[in-house]
Amino acid sequence: VHGIFKAKGRPSDHPLIVHVAAGMKGTESVSRFAQPLPPFAQALARAFWPGPLTLIVTRQPGVGAAAAGGQDTIGLRCPAHPVAQALLAACAELGVPGLAGPSANRFGRVSPTTAAHVAGEFGEGLLIVDGGPCEVGIESTIVDCSRGAPVLLRPGAITREQIERACGERLHTREELGLPDPRASGTLEAHYAPAAKVRLMEAKALQTALDVLGAQAAHIAVWARAPIRSRSQRVHLRRMPDDAAATAQQLFAVLRGFDDEGAKLIWIETPPDTPEWEGVRDRLLRAAAA
Repeated sequence: VHGIFKAKGRPSDHPLIVHVAAGMKGTESVSRFAQPLPPFAQALARAFWPGPLTLIVTRQPGVGAAAAGGQDTIGLRCPAHPVAQALLAACAELGVPGLAGPSANRFGRVSPTTAAHVAGEFGEGLLIVDGGPCEVGIESTIVDCSRGAPVLLRPGAITREQIERACGERLHTREELGLPDPRASGTLEAHYAPAAKVRLMEAKALQTALDVLGAQAAHIAVWARAPIRSRSQRVHLRRMPDDAAATAQQLFAVLRGFDDEGAKLIWIETPPDTPEWEGVRDRLLRAAAA
């Protein structure tokens, strides 16, 4: 576990998510890592595991301390990918209840969504399990279940409405409850940042900025749903999907691609402020804050 923190350059007090197998083995693993889950957390696990949901739960004393970042809670997730499940099942057969598994990137940088991204990030000497491109694209939704009511720490592909419907309780925010900033994966104000500077703009403002620069615009990459035009051949224009799920699946690969193309500025049309876009908006706002 300590090797993960070292390889990523991750602060030791920034906890890791522990992944568990599906089925009975996973249930046994959860009970080894966590104290009994409240009913709403059990309902969320039944509804969304295996899948892109991480539950922050009260940790069993003396278990998983290295991954917990000095906290009395631990993040647990049961991933849906068949390769991940095969690996976790094999570990469970050997008596290993779970695997600490953060995104395979340097801390604070753009998350990888392909094995090639991981190899490019860390170079030689790393064993890489290639399960193909990530299906969802952005990291899991994180819900804190350690406070008597569900609290959203990080939005993702699973929406607020889906969570509330599954557990029968209102999903709170940290701000509503006056909670301090969490120490959980992907919750720093500035995160998921490419080397190029990211700026979010409405489509009209984006087009105006390009019109002002005209043919002099250079080293700018644009990702937008609206049809954007530029008079410069040194501006890379890419169309953002109209669908939130498709945008999430492409997001990190697009940011990495713009870096690889030598962009100095990445201008992105601000996504809609609607529930299905919340995960994408969160990642882009954090990338722009870097």
